[in-house]
Amino acid sequence: MSTSQGSHRAGRRGTPLPVHDQPTQAAPLSVHDQPTQAAPLVVPGQPSRAGSRRAARRRKASGPAGEGLRKLVPQALVVAFLAGGTSAFVADDKAVRLSVDGVPRTLHTFADDIDELLADEGLTVGAHDIVAPGPGEDLASGDEIVVRYGRPVALTLDGQRRQVWTTARTVEGALRQLGVRAEGAYLSVSRGAAISRTGLALDVRTERTVTFLADGRERTVRTNAATVREALAEAGITLSAQDATSVVPDSFPRDGQTVTVLRITGSKQTREEVVPYAVERTRDPRLFTGTEVVDRQGRAGVRRVTYSLRTVNGVRQKPRRTGEEIVREPVSRQVRVGTRPMPTSVAGADGLDWGALAACESGGRPDAVDPSGTYGGLYQFDPGTWRSLGGSGTAQNASAAEQTFRAKKLYVQRGASPWPHCGRRLHG
Repeated sequence: MSTSQGSHRAGRRGTPLPVHDQPTQAAPLSVHDQPTQAAPLVVPGQPSRAGSRRAARRRKASGPAGEGLRKLVPQALVVAFLAGGTSAFVADDKAVRLSVDGVPRTLHTFADDIDELLADEGLTVGAHDIVAPGPGEDLASGDEIVVRYGRPVALTLDGQRRQVWTTARTVEGALRQLGVRAEGAYLSVSRGAAISRTGLALDVRTERTVTFLADGRERTVRTNAATVREALAEAGITLSAQDATSVVPDSFPRDGQTVTVLRITGSKQTREEVVPYAVERTRDPRLFTGTEVVDRQGRAGVRRVTYSLRTVNGVRQKPRRTGEEIVREPVSRQVRVGTRPMPTSVAGADGLDWGALAACESGGRPDAVDPSGTYGGLYQFDPGTWRSLGGSGTAQNASAAEQTFRAKKLYVQRGASPWPHCGRRLHG
């Protein structure tokens, strides 16, 4: 508890006062503690006129004298108590200087330590506050006590957000206390702005060095810009609609960063491309193994493809496909594949030289076709003859074994006449 007078502290600190350490000072004033002192006033057995007159006067005044003595005792006690108490108050009273957030005042207090003084003054401090001397320190007259309250600051420093505390009362003081280099920096709040006990939000962008490589030149700038795009503008570099940078334009520029500007020109190109057809094969037990019959020819489809053509800093890039649409759907090819075992022997034709005949007719090529397109295969069958022998499709699409088998059957039916020029080769 502190005061400018100090008198109302007597009640709280009355127990140690000196008046209670010397109780014998008030004892002689009590008539109840010393009743024998009144006896010598009357001497029995020795009356005299003068003595009688004095005795009479004493008896006459005995009532008032007793009352006066009884009134004198408590008055003396009060005088003694006040005399001792005053000296105790004077001894415990301390004159100190208290500064709270830079506002000083001088006060008188009976507090014994810093904690008691703060409690008397109704001051509450927390973990982020500063008290000097520290809490719990003894208090003496002439001491100076400083209290600085902490203030929360939501600080965004070069794009990094964090919560900090400061006892500074202005933005400039907070920056100095936090060790933030503010020369050339951008501040969202003026340096002289006050920071209240509730704190504030502060965005600081320090000055940084950024180098740009653009149009074959190198440009270095000092900037406190919030984005690479803003720093480009400060460097006098303009981005067109298709231009790009080596880092995201809206990213935060870092100190010492090098950014490359990509000058881009582009166009679109549309091309028609072939869509291959699929081949559908089905097994046919009626056809000999190795024989394939095409039931439907395939047809390729067409698709229209759009490509993006780009040139970056004068260098052409690989075309990039950006879209496509089908103009014509492809038609699959349908083929039947034989699975029937192929017989190899035909009575009356097995001993002939079929290899020599094939060499003469087609050069030994199973898929050979004459210039007119009428005859095909090893033995140059025409389509009608091939089908009459049980073949499917055309001879040139059948296996060599099937062609030889059906040539033997033809020989049994007609001899060597189907091969007027080469038939004699059958007999060597």
